[in-house]
Amino acid sequence: METVRAPSGPSRAVAVGQSDPMLQLIRQMPPGVLLFLAYAFVVLSILGLTMPVVIDQAVQTPITFIGLVWMGLLAYLIFTMTLVLQRKQAAYGLSLGLTTLLLPLAAIVVFGAGGWILSIVLVVAFVVMVWSLRRPRSREWFCEL
Repeated sequence: METVRAPSGPSRAVAVGQSDPMLQLIRQMPPGVLLFLAYAFVVLSILGLTMPVVIDQAVQTPITFIGLVWMGLLAYLIFTMTLVLQRKQAAYGLSLGLTTLLLPLAAIVVFGAGGWILSIVLVVAFVVMVWSLRRPRSREWFCEL
């Protein structure tokens, strides 16, 4: 009986590199787009962590304000991230729109328990993200119709 062995060495490395176009796409992304995707994943994780509050309210009342807001935000976030990965032109405006969520959050933090320091950090993060998305290399990323 003959045993079949998996390829090893350089040919295996080439096969893995060629079979995963998503990693190649991420390596080609400009830093501004990578920064936005990191921000989007942070927002997605925060929404996921706070989902039990929405579910608890949905048990009592099927339609709640926070449930509508959370579902709308989830849909907007996932749609925007998908368009960014597909390099669509519409993703540019949607990504700038998603970035503006930092400004109301900074205003809420000023009057909440976070204080001025966290609010300033959020405003600086907003400025850096908008600046990095508006750079020519980042704008060229959104080239597909």
